[in-house]
Amino acid sequence: MISIRKYLEAPSVQVVRPRQRAGGELAAMFDHAYRSALGEMGRAGADVCAATGADLAHRLTELSGKIRADVEAAALQESDNAVQAALQDWGRRTARHFQQKAGEVKEMLLAMARTAECVGERDQRCARQIDEVTAQLRRIASLDDITQMRASIEKSATELKTSIERLNVEGKAVIDAMQAKVVTFQVKLEEAEQLASLDSLTRLRSRLWVEGQLEQRIASATNFSIAIVDIDGFKGVNDTYGHVAGDEVLRQFARELRSACRSTDIVGRWGGDEFLIVMDCELAAAEAQIERVRAWVCGPYTVEGTAGQIRIEVSASIGLAAFASPETLEQLLNRADSAMYRNKAAAKQGTALPAAARERRKTA
Repeated sequence: MISIRKYLEAPSVQVVRPRQRAGGELAAMFDHAYRSALGEMGRAGADVCAATGADLAHRLTELSGKIRADVEAAALQESDNAVQAALQDWGRRTARHFQQKAGEVKEMLLAMARTAECVGERDQRCARQIDEVTAQLRRIASLDDITQMRASIEKSATELKTSIERLNVEGKAVIDAMQAKVVTFQVKLEEAEQLASLDSLTRLRSRLWVEGQLEQRIASATNFSIAIVDIDGFKGVNDTYGHVAGDEVLRQFARELRSACRSTDIVGRWGGDEFLIVMDCELAAAEAQIERVRAWVCGPYTVEGTAGQIRIEVSASIGLAAFASPETLEQLLNRADSAMYRNKAAAKQGTALPAAARERRKTA
């Protein structure tokens, strides 16, 4: 008989440990895929509706931070329930948001319809008055008495003048009311467009709005360059200090990025800890500008934590690409993204922060 010891030592049994390792790798891959899916759902929610998507993205980010690769089934089910609740709540709030916007549009259309109705009634009333004057003029034509004819003509002229004056007054009132409605809805529309064009967390331009600007430039084949800015190791900030501190770092970094760029540059949040800068210039001028940006935004940031102020050293990897017609938006972004990851790999090999950045932070 073969002993249990020999059986356990047999080569055919050695596959158990590799399977265990493979299981661990599978769990890690599942963990990463689940986190990525939550992040993409949050970003998609923000693209669909900027007014409600920011809160969804924040809640999903918090939930993803609580997931571990070795999580138990009960905890995973609890996380799944929380995600479903967040999505359902977002769906209801988004539906209410769009219902409100649809109601505003309906109100505007009804106001236009009422205005058109008032104009129609006024025109009909004036038409009847003019018909009456015309009938009086016909009667006057049949009169033989000059005195009576003169009196009738004066009466008809007075009535016609009164009708025209009333027409002008009523027309002005209708136009004034319509103009007031138009101004009100124009303000609401501009506010909605402004809200949709901004990222709710950083107040930079939203990804959807920046993409529209890029597509316009590509369609017109103008010369421009883009830079993708990625904060190095930002996940560690969330894991170590929490998402509240991480959000504050993003807000401060966004302000510094906007301050470092020129007024003609477009600065937007691309997603997560990535930002995008659009510069209407050739590659050489863009490189000089990006070096100034890098020196300005990298360095220590101070944020409020649960135990007081936290000093966080922030560095960023930047990928630059100039538009080369006839490439597509996707091709341009891929080139900038590849350049950013090359710079990130180089930084991991020991590249230090620019001295100018450290000096600026010390004196800030």
